[in-house]
Amino acid sequence: MTRQTSARPRFKVATVVGARPQFIKCAPVSKRLRQVGNEVLVHTGQHYDENMSARFFEELEIPQPDYNLNVGAGTHGTQTAQMLERIAEILTREKPDWVLVYGDTNSTLAGALAAVKLHIPVAHVEAGLRSFYRRMPEEINRVLTDHISALHFCPTETAVRNLTAEGIRDRVFLVGDVMYDVMQDNLARAERSSTILQRLMLKPNEYILATIHRAENTDDPVALKNICDAIDQITALRKRVVFPAHPRTFNRLEAIGALSRLEASLLPPVSYLDMLKLVQSAALVMTDSGGVQKEAYWLSVPCVTLRNDTEWIETVESGWNILAGNEQNDIVHAVRQFLEEPSPVAVTAPRQRASNQLVDVLCEESDRGSRYFSPRRARQVAAR
Repeated sequence: MTRQTSARPRFKVATVVGARPQFIKCAPVSKRLRQVGNEVLVHTGQHYDENMSARFFEELEIPQPDYNLNVGAGTHGTQTAQMLERIAEILTREKPDWVLVYGDTNSTLAGALAAVKLHIPVAHVEAGLRSFYRRMPEEINRVLTDHISALHFCPTETAVRNLTAEGIRDRVFLVGDVMYDVMQDNLARAERSSTILQRLMLKPNEYILATIHRAENTDDPVALKNICDAIDQITALRKRVVFPAHPRTFNRLEAIGALSRLEASLLPPVSYLDMLKLVQSAALVMTDSGGVQKEAYWLSVPCVTLRNDTEWIETVESGWNILAGNEQNDIVHAVRQFLEEPSPVAVTAPRQRASNQLVDVLCEESDRGSRYFSPRRARQVAAR
């Protein structure tokens, strides 16, 4: 696990990613980082399926990882522990000035813990997001990561307020959402190159897109059956449902005997450009994914979220998102509501480019040469 590096530039960042949403988010940030500093890209292997990993690096022109830890599947404890051990080895060797983590996965928490134990300051992208549902593994990951991070890059004003409420006020930056950067960078490419609608014989606004992957839905056979029953009922409304399934979701559907009934809807995971095209052209989206909620919102596509909570409360407040949970009748009612009523007011797009704002802050903080873990620094933070 050796790596050759050139002469030391302005600063050095170790970026830790491991799951599909993180690959997407890191695309514009890594590109900008490498223009002003040195990035070491660490792929934990949390998502290892070809359709969930390598395809995204190629399609979004993300630099190939300097290290691939190949951790793979496992329980939360096993997976996080293996990542923590292997990331610590890399950080000890590479000695970065910062460790950059994204979102709320086990890779996020492992990267942050490995860094802070080695006294390397952590920068957290998507800091401050809260669902306030502590049985959700991602909620624990994001809360813990925020409380050990030195820099907090918030996508929304709500996220800033959440951190303030928890006593985190030091080095909190409202930079915007890097996923919006990625979407804007690739909308035209998706229009030019994606043939997903033709391959599936779909027409715009004549189908519903579904994605399901969160443990609260996939690990609960009753909840998953409820969602499948809702899809059956929605299909009877003469709306075709298109359902790209995460490998783990596919296995859970097989376990409850639902594969045959969903045969007309199910697809293997699709590329980012194909997914973007599917969201953009859908009449409606049904999802438990935070990223898909946001993309639907930005593209003015109604969204029914298969959860009782969301980190992206702005999408609900705007009228473009309904929290339906995983009860069949509630899901169908929400879908009917969107299909039968006029669309909400158009969404106002963000103005600033989050990836540029984020890297600018890293540059400024690096130029200051702050000693985040010095005794004096610790006393200053504790006194606030």
